[in-house]
Amino acid sequence: MIQTKYEWMLSEGTLPDEFLKLIKKEKLDTLTGKILYDRGIRDAEKIEHFLRPNLEDLYDPFLLHDMEKAITRILKAIETNQKILVYGDYDADGMTAASVMKTALDELGAEVEVYLPNRFTDGYGPNLEVYQYFINNEAIDLIITVDNGVAGNEAIAWAQNQGVDVIITDHHAMPDQLPEAYAIVHPEHAESTYPFKFLAGVGVAFKVACALLEYVPREMLDLVAIGTIADMVSLTDENRILVAHGLKILAQTERAGLQELMQYAGVDFDKVTEETVGFQIAPRLNALGRLDDPNPAIELLTGWDEDEAHEIAKMIDQKNSERKEIVEEIYQQAVTMLTGDPVEVLYHEDWHKGVLGIVAGRLLEQTHKPVVMLAKEGEILKGSARSIEAFNIFDALNSHHELFIAFGGHKQAAGMTLTLDHVTALKQAMLDYIEHENLDMSLKSSLELSGRCDLEALSVEQIRSLQKLAPYGMDHPKPYFLVENYKVVQSRSMGKDNSHLKLRLTQGKQQVEAVYFNHGAEALEFEQVDTKLAVNLSTNSWNGNTTVQLMVQDAKAVGIELIDARSQGINFPEKAGVFVQNELKHDIMEDVLVVLEAPTNLAGFSLLKQALQAKAAQNLKMIYFKNQIEDTYYLTGGGNREQFAKLYKAIYQFPEFDVRYKLKSLADYLNIPHLLLIKMIKIFEELDFVTIENGLMSVNKTAEKREISESKIYQELQEIVKMQELFALAPVKEIYQKLIEK
Repeated sequence: MIQTKYEWMLSEGTLPDEFLKLIKKEKLDTLTGKILYDRGIRDAEKIEHFLRPNLEDLYDPFLLHDMEKAITRILKAIETNQKILVYGDYDADGMTAASVMKTALDELGAEVEVYLPNRFTDGYGPNLEVYQYFINNEAIDLIITVDNGVAGNEAIAWAQNQGVDVIITDHHAMPDQLPEAYAIVHPEHAESTYPFKFLAGVGVAFKVACALLEYVPREMLDLVAIGTIADMVSLTDENRILVAHGLKILAQTERAGLQELMQYAGVDFDKVTEETVGFQIAPRLNALGRLDDPNPAIELLTGWDEDEAHEIAKMIDQKNSERKEIVEEIYQQAVTMLTGDPVEVLYHEDWHKGVLGIVAGRLLEQTHKPVVMLAKEGEILKGSARSIEAFNIFDALNSHHELFIAFGGHKQAAGMTLTLDHVTALKQAMLDYIEHENLDMSLKSSLELSGRCDLEALSVEQIRSLQKLAPYGMDHPKPYFLVENYKVVQSRSMGKDNSHLKLRLTQGKQQVEAVYFNHGAEALEFEQVDTKLAVNLSTNSWNGNTTVQLMVQDAKAVGIELIDARSQGINFPEKAGVFVQNELKHDIMEDVLVVLEAPTNLAGFSLLKQALQAKAAQNLKMIYFKNQIEDTYYLTGGGNREQFAKLYKAIYQFPEFDVRYKLKSLADYLNIPHLLLIKMIKIFEELDFVTIENGLMSVNKTAEKREISESKIYQELQEIVKMQELFALAPVKEIYQKLIEK
């Protein structure tokens, strides 16, 4: 069944004439212009800044809280040969942030070490034991955190008490009580006057680098782009400038490690976009931190030894492949554990906790309900949760501190540690939240559609116009459009395990291909059912030719889905209503109906019509037409005048005829199908042309002359032939129309 995943929100309306003049100057079409207008970019100055991001528009780094204090302390450490530790994080943002900070400090001649905490042994953020090790054994004099720190009160307090200053550079949510660090550089600090609040961890590190070096180090922007995109922060304002320029640097990067990693990822260096980072580079960097020690990433991103870079990139790519295999294995296990409850809390002792967030996200997409995935280690469970828009998982669980050893997160994602004996209470707390807040868990997340897309007018040039609005990301998503009133001329599955769907659509004289990931099993439905699509627009280049391609995000059936299963080996839903033996075997309130057998008579046809026209049928979403026919009168026909004459002439020659044993021989002799011959004899009997007693048929030679058409059996047979022709041969849409006719 084609089921829509989102609630579509279509933006409609016309653009003001003055705005149309502005976009015409920029050589943008109205589809592109409408996106700008809807996103508040409506005057010449805003359009200029948006379309041509300029590094000169970056904000003064010294507007960040404690920046002056932090820079003074770092420069003092460099001047006095103090040893500096850059303490980062195990994800792509933390890796790139640490690499940016290290590069800036190296340029100034600092004595610097970098440490990225291990997800499994150190956890997230400042770790007291790690701080103790570096201070006691490596003689560290200054610690600079990147992409972490504001929640590290204990470790930072200990370091400060040892006379080791800690400078926090972070972007995560500010807690009520901040650490007593030497300096806190954070765009959201209450005392900060910084104009942009949504820098990634690498963005904050880059601002420190700019302040330290007293210029904008463009060569670092490839790292800034990776971390900013990977951390899914707002891709507006200053982040848009950083990423737009960073992607250009990335396409020509001189970093040996990045070059190697991108080659392993199959990156087209001529087409480096935000999707290159999001789907090819960042997942590989994150895989290292999910499965193993993240520290080799620093050498990959900052080192220049090509041989070592090759080996690290190869290892990271292997880790990414391993990560995919682990995710798939856990996902398949988790699917078998799903319940029918409004929330899912799943745990297993063999699950790798580094990938549980990914699996929870996949299950969320499949089930459309909150999912908690936990790895069991003895009596302790650690894991991640993902939630739908209607259910704020942070609010639901944040008040239940008694259940957790550790808990944190936001509206739609969380991480947690708890004991085994609290699992039941965890699930109950989520169920209670649904009841207490009176939540409608059937509500779908919204999907904004930027307008209608006319396939007939769609061109590669139009898509290139849209590409001027890139890079896309958080708060500036890639636009989706409504596509309707088209025909599907080809529908087929493709890819590994035929899991993806490829469609060929026509509208007017235009023919366009569309790809719908993870919907290969619905190829038949899309071929037969009228649909609407929510798509983003892209191009596909092959053998030097560039064509339009639609990437389907969601699909919606128009009306009831009608599936022609007459020549298909299809497995039907178990709970579907089934029409068989001239009656409905299950309650029509089910949203799927299978017409397994065509009606055998007019009474059965009437019953099926009544069922579909009943008020309950308003809930019907899908009908499978299998239409099995046992007595195939549509193949024999209803008997013509010549056949009836041949039969009468043959039986007139015999005073008596044994229909029990000689009927097949008579059928062969007359060349009349056996099935039809039985009906014809019944018609003769009804018209009193013959009588049948004890299997013997006798001709009534004194019978009154009558027309065959006077027979009710004959009349019904003609109707049955028409009805069977409908169910056997007509398109399913025509069958459905006949059934709902009043």
